[in-house]
Amino acid sequence: MDSRIRHCRALVADVDTLYREAGPPDAPVVLLPHGYPCSSFEFRNLIPRLADAWRLIAPDFPGFGYSGSPATFSCTFDGYAAWLNTFVEVLGLDRFVLYLHDFGSPIGARLAIMKPGRIVGQIIQNGDIPYEDALGPKYADIEKFWSLPADRMYAEFRSAVTEENFREEFLNDVRPELSAIIPPDLWQLHWSLMTERKKDMAAELLSDLKANRDWFPIHRRYLQTYQPPTIIIWGPQDHYMPERAARAYLRDLPDAELHLLDGGHWLLETNLDEVAPLVRAFLNRLSW
Repeated sequence: MDSRIRHCRALVADVDTLYREAGPPDAPVVLLPHGYPCSSFEFRNLIPRLADAWRLIAPDFPGFGYSGSPATFSCTFDGYAAWLNTFVEVLGLDRFVLYLHDFGSPIGARLAIMKPGRIVGQIIQNGDIPYEDALGPKYADIEKFWSLPADRMYAEFRSAVTEENFREEFLNDVRPELSAIIPPDLWQLHWSLMTERKKDMAAELLSDLKANRDWFPIHRRYLQTYQPPTIIIWGPQDHYMPERAARAYLRDLPDAELHLLDGGHWLLETNLDEVAPLVRAFLNRLSW
């Protein structure tokens, strides 16, 4: 079985898009939208572990990784979800499992809500949650800007798009012996790809976190109504999304499978040997 990753390109809504793919072309699909401030690079180690039985597809969002940075683009969670829906249509994907992590979670959830029948199941790994009372303390650093006028709020987020903040995002709250496992490539590589336009796009998306809060009830209603088969794999050493954030999903998904691992926000860097078999077992149980 060839588990090597293929690096492909497609034109998606006029955006030159890079995506990573592995696995048989006729196999069941797992779609992997990435988080911030990363790219499909975050799935580089997981994809080969599962490519014997599934087709895994991980795109770089516009303004991230090796995809284009269009001069005009709706850099909101709604805008990225609309783009991801076009990506799915361009590739002809009609049923798939969603891997929901970080900002990929509200984007992927919006995709699911567009056509719930496409969703076979969901893997939630330290995804941005739709539960206000379960957010971690780090969100207070974001919310303090929300009382500012829109232009000033944007300026604050624009100034926060720095290499040092990228480093902090990747190291987050893990204890020292785990932080030593997280490769500096994550922040140095992604920072090396930054342009002024990409910084603008990142700041626009960060600014949309305020509006995204109003979308939480819609996400919860989707979970309550459709009950997608779900596995929750969580690293509690996370300033943004601690253990209570993972458990909050059980309010609306009481049958979800929950695993709390000894790690943080970027489990695929520190706990891959635990995550991969959990994902494999979950995918094997699904009704494709």
